[in-house]
Order: sequence, then structure tokens, then C-alpha cells
Amino acid sequence: MMPTLKVTRHVFLHEELCKQMIDVNETLRTLAPTRPVFHSEADFQHALAWHIHNRHPELKVRLEYRPARIDRKVYIDIWLEREGGLYAIELKYKTRRLSTFVHGESFDLLNQSAHDCARYDVCKDVSRVESLSPSYPGVIGCVVFLTNDPGYWHRSSRDGTVDANFRLHEGAVLSGTLSWKDHASPGTTRGRDDPIILSSAYAVRWMDYSDVGGSSGRFRSLILATQPS
Repeated sequence: MMPTLKVTRHVFLHEELCKQMIDVNETLRTLAPTRPVFHSEADFQHALAWHIHNRHPELKVRLEYRPARIDRKVYIDIWLEREGGLYAIELKYKTRRLSTFVHGESFDLLNQSAHDCARYDVCKDVSRVESLSPSYPGVIGCVVFLTNDPGYWHRSSRDGTVDANFRLHEGAVLSGTLSWKDHASPGTTRGRDDPIILSSAYAVRWMDYSDVGGSSGRFRSLILATQPS
């Protein structure tokens, strides 16, 4: 029972820490009515950053920001600053095929496959945000994953898949060292060979973001918040 208690406490702690600067859940909730769907990850990034700027004009908002104290080449999707506070947000946006017309605008989303690689990348983003803490001890980090593909939030009916350790279905817990299964092909792992090491545990909890109608019109968000050192 101890791991469950630890994860539950960790989730509530993250939510309280996030609210010290901005409430990401509330930010997404208020963004959804005007931007329920996005053309691309870059479109999502710009819209979210602009929304944060409008809601919190006291914050310094930067896109594709390279933290000066990090030696390696790391860029953060959205970097927020104000006196006494830092916030780093990494974004992922993966889509299932959808053609729709919303608020007078046409959207034609592609069917993005390679779920296994996308799951790895989300976990890698969590590790990347965690890596900021030694150089920025008070930083609050967040990975936001938005998708209309149920394959991410539904539990797989197959056991032993190559990306089992990176699974993001509702109720999953990400912790410790995450690596591909031994039977993963080189084509799958190319460029993603290194195991991912997480210093904290993350309970996966999906929330509804929007519904623009149709079989693939439901969008859900996953927020994974890191703990400041």
C-alpha cells in the first residue's frame, strides 16, 4: 500500500505547488471554449502562451526558452518568470484523423501513429523538466499532453508491449527507470535508446478538454507536474 499512498500525496502536493504560480488545470479549462482544437503542436504552444499572458500579465512569458544554467542543449516550450517564481511547461499534441469546422475555421488533423514513440517522448519531457531542479531549485515544472486519440488514455488489452513501461493509460504510475522491452526493434528505439530515469512518481489522471463532435472530436489532457527541489 505504501507506493499508492506516496503517489497520492505527491499528486496533491503538485497541485498545490502549481497553484502558487498558475493553475494549469484552470488555464486549460478557460482556454478550451475559444480554442477547443489546434492545427499543430506549435499552434497549441502559441495559443496557450498567449492565454497565460492575457490572464497573468505580471508574468514574463517566453517560448522555446533555453535556460542559461543548463549545460546541454535544452529548450523549454513555455518558460514563465516573475519575482520569486519560475515555471517550465513542456507540451505534446498528438492527433487522430479529424476534419471539422470550429468557430468559422476549418481543421484537418492527421492520423499520427507511432504511439510507442510518443509515449516515450512524454516521459522524456518529464525527465527533462526534472533535470532543471539542480540549477533552478525553485522551478515548478509541468508536462501537458493533449490528444483526441483514445489509444493513449485507454489501457491496452495486450501485455508485454515494447512500450509497456511508458504507458499513459488512466491509473498508470510512472516512476523509477523506464526502458523499452528487450524485443523492441531498432527502428522503434532509434534516437530514443536511453532509459528514462524519473526521480519522483507520477499518477496518470486524464481530464476532458473539449468535444468538437464526431467520432474523434473528444480531446483530453494529461498534466504531469514535477516537484521543486
